[in-house]
Amino acid sequence: MRVFVTGATGFIGLPTVRELIAAGHDVLGLARSEEGAHALAAAGAEIQRGTLADLDSLRTGAEASDAVIHLAFVHDWSNFAASCETDRRAIEALGATLAGSARPLIVTGGLAGLAEPGRAATEYDQIPPDFPFPRVSEQTALALLPRGVRASVMRLPQVHDTAKQGLITPLIAIFREKGACAYVGDGASHWPAAHVGDVARLYRLAIEKAESGAIYHAVAEEGVTMRDIVHAIGRRLDLPVRSIAPDEAQAFFGRFAMFAALDMRASSVRTRRRLEWEPTGPGLIADLEQLQVAQD
Repeated sequence: MRVFVTGATGFIGLPTVRELIAAGHDVLGLARSEEGAHALAAAGAEIQRGTLADLDSLRTGAEASDAVIHLAFVHDWSNFAASCETDRRAIEALGATLAGSARPLIVTGGLAGLAEPGRAATEYDQIPPDFPFPRVSEQTALALLPRGVRASVMRLPQVHDTAKQGLITPLIAIFREKGACAYVGDGASHWPAAHVGDVARLYRLAIEKAESGAIYHAVAEEGVTMRDIVHAIGRRLDLPVRSIAPDEAQAFFGRFAMFAALDMRASSVRTRRRLEWEPTGPGLIADLEQLQVAQD
C-alpha cells in the first residue's frame, strides 16, 4: 500500500519509513525542509512538502495515499498548548480527507496520566473527560470514528536509542545545565520505554492490520524507575546524583516538573497479542549507558 507519513523525517518517523519500505510498501513522507526531503529520498520515499500547520498539504498527502500514519508534532515546550492545537487541527484535516473510506489512520498519543500510581495502564484504559494535558490527539482521532474514519491510536512511551530518549532527552539537558542529576523523593516512579526500531516495526504492523478504533501500546519495558534512569545518566555524564523533595521540583526541573515524579507504568500485553509484536531492541538503561559522545 501507499502510506502517507507525517513527521517522516523525525526520530521515529524515518525508521518507520524505512520499515515500511523494507516490507514492500510505498511511502509518501511529509518534509518541511530541503534536508528532510533529501533524507526521505535517500530512504526511497516520495516527498510531500509542507508543515503540520499546512492543512492543504496534509489533505493532498492523505488523498494520494491508501493509509496515513500521523507522527508529526511541534515540540515547542515553551508554547505547548499552541503545539497541541496545531496537532488537533492536523488530525481533523486528515480525518476529513479519509472520512467514508476504508483507508486507515494511525494517530500518535501518550501514556501519561492514564492510570493511578502503582498500576500499569492498559489498552483498555480510556482518557477521562477531565484529563489535564492539552494534547488531545487520541480524543480527536477516536471522535472521527462516527464520521466513517478508520482511526486507531498508538500510545508511545519513552522511545529511545543512544541519541534520543523521549522526555529524558530534555531532562538530560537540564542536568547538564544544573551540573547535577536529580530525582524526586525516592525515585520510585516508573517510565515505560521502547527502542525506536521496535516502535517503527509496531507502526508497520498496526497499519497493515488497519483495525478501526484500536488502541496500541508501544511498550517494551513496562516501567523503569526514575532512580535507575537518573543514576544511569549520572554515570554516563559523570555528574553527581541526588534526591530532591517534591517542593524543590519546580525550581530544579522548571517546565518539566509535572513529569519528573509522574508514574507512567504501562502494559502492552494486548498489543503484543493482537499484532504478534515482540520487542527485540536494547533496553532504556543500556542505551543511556551508551549515550552518544556528541551529547556529552
